[in-house]
Amino acid sequence: MLDRPSGSRKADTAGKAKAGNPFKRLVKFLREVIAELRKVIWPNRKQMATYTAVVLVFVVFMVAFIAGIDVAFVKGVDWLFG
Repeated sequence: MLDRPSGSRKADTAGKAKAGNPFKRLVKFLREVIAELRKVIWPNRKQMATYTAVVLVFVVFMVAFIAGIDVAFVKGVDWLFG
């Protein structure tokens, strides 16, 4: 058999799911989620409007860009094979 260092046993069991009451684990998980959400810096109304406008303008630009490329390819294929 292979000899392992004495600290490797902890590494073997660290990846396994802990047995226990699933409701206690769920409550612990939800408490940790709430604690993390309290650390988030939430945008105010003005920032949210600005971010939304930037995203919408970018999406409209990308749709127009992709549509333009699509039309160009269609015309190129029609010219090539038409």
